[in-house]
Amino acid sequence: MRFLAVLTALLGIVYAYLALGWEARGWERAALAAPFVTIWLVPAVYWVGDRGRHTRYDEWLHFASYVCMGWLSFAFVLTVLRDLALFATGWQAPTPWLLAASVAALGAGAAAAFRGPRVRKVEVPIENLDPALEGLRIVQITDLHVGPTIGERYVRRVVEMANALKPDLVALTGDMVDGPVSRLGRHVAPLAELEPKERRFFILGNHEAYAGAGQWIDYFRAQGMHVLLNEYRTLSFGNASVLVGGVVDPAAGKPDAEKAFGKNETAALRLLLAHNPKLAPLGERAGFDLQLSGHTHAGQFFPWTLAVKLIHGPHVWGLSRSGRMWVYVSAGTGTWGPPVRFGTTPELTLIRLVRRDA
Repeated sequence: MRFLAVLTALLGIVYAYLALGWEARGWERAALAAPFVTIWLVPAVYWVGDRGRHTRYDEWLHFASYVCMGWLSFAFVLTVLRDLALFATGWQAPTPWLLAASVAALGAGAAAAFRGPRVRKVEVPIENLDPALEGLRIVQITDLHVGPTIGERYVRRVVEMANALKPDLVALTGDMVDGPVSRLGRHVAPLAELEPKERRFFILGNHEAYAGAGQWIDYFRAQGMHVLLNEYRTLSFGNASVLVGGVVDPAAGKPDAEKAFGKNETAALRLLLAHNPKLAPLGERAGFDLQLSGHTHAGQFFPWTLAVKLIHGPHVWGLSRSGRMWVYVSAGTGTWGPPVRFGTTPELTLIRLVRRDA
């Protein structure tokens, strides 16, 4: 109830700001209220209530709510910018311009999101890398968020792109789904076609925890994937071995990088899969060489691209360091909530290991 009270108050304040700023009257106020009510319904009915409902009506309500979230974000930012310009220069952009610009931004962002991921190639320089691991290719898929806005067709395209890159191993670093196995299993099914089949790894994200972690663990194991729950597996590449460790997301349990490290194992490289980049200090202390994460979506669209830096810094997007350990944070292969990308691009990441002295 506290959450709903805060949400209702925030939406009410933003609605009053736009209604007054846009000088809405009569039916215009009612029309402006419609997206606010649509946004309110999803958290009020599903996040606080029954997350498991999945009729066609529920799907359409989620989709409409997410689209309204995207539009409202652009409309609010543009109105704030208009008011700042009015204060600084005395010039006021007409309200129809704001409405047109917010709809145009939403359309451009949706087109970027539904166009799907682009391949992002990243070279990670590893000090004293074993020659047998030079050029090792890792494909990372993360934050697909299969659900109201992303389905089987999108997933199949991602799989085809990933297989075309001919990776040596595939890492699925959480938040693949936004719903239960009973509803989304058929949409996620193309992931079973990822290659190479014996080197596919999956870890839990926070959204799997919300959607029924136990069933999704069973599902991905049935697909032949290595599901790492504070665990590790060792792979051989010529005369060198790579240890792949994976930790659970804090939403699903307690992450334990020490268990995932495999201290009694000998490995030329230790790779940690951790959905949330905030877990980097755990991986660094354990002694991993490289951590792959997602979760941030790089902010997904403006202005959240700025806000995410305050929440997730220093590991927001791209390649960075935590002590001696490299951390790569993907911008996400899909989108969550509003099907919008503005200032970011969904990515399918190809990570290639190189010798640092090279």
